[in-house]
Amino acid sequence: MAIKTRELMKGRGLKKEPGLSWIEIGGSIHNFVAGDISHPMSQAIYAKLEDLILSIERLGYVRSTTSELDDLEGNVNLLNCHSEKLAVTLGIISLPRVAPIRVMKNLRVCVDCHNTMKLFSAHEGREIILRDPIRFHRFRDGSCSCGDYWYDEIMKIVKEIDDETEDTVYFDEDLCEGMND
Repeated sequence: MAIKTRELMKGRGLKKEPGLSWIEIGGSIHNFVAGDISHPMSQAIYAKLEDLILSIERLGYVRSTTSELDDLEGNVNLLNCHSEKLAVTLGIISLPRVAPIRVMKNLRVCVDCHNTMKLFSAHEGREIILRDPIRFHRFRDGSCSCGDYWYDEIMKIVKEIDDETEDTVYFDEDLCEGMND
């Protein structure tokens, strides 16, 4: 379904809006897009992000590819470079440990980033506040204030799509196992 939509968009000359995230540190706004290397601290950001990912992988984290597009386009590695992960990592590097990390985002947070932020908050002992267009997500001690609200919303949408089409829409609920703990 997602692939068909992207093909239609491409045929009509439409492009998906790029995901942008930003964080304020010391009175300056730092902007990121997925895979961004333009920031003066890019090397330090990517090194710290790699360390964080390795640490949470040892705790059981597995990247969540939640769509056929992720699988088809080989975007698993790009998941580690989503704009919000870069912004949060800069916050971890730059802000005092007692300061909350506040990041704004123009698109909804994906499943993988949501799971990652929960684990980062637990691993680093930090409060992470992520504002997407729909809601505030406050990650603390490995959980989110939204109660994983997006999961229920995704399941409603998948059911509606499935009911309206002849094609069966598959959503791997195992990817979200333990999300409502």
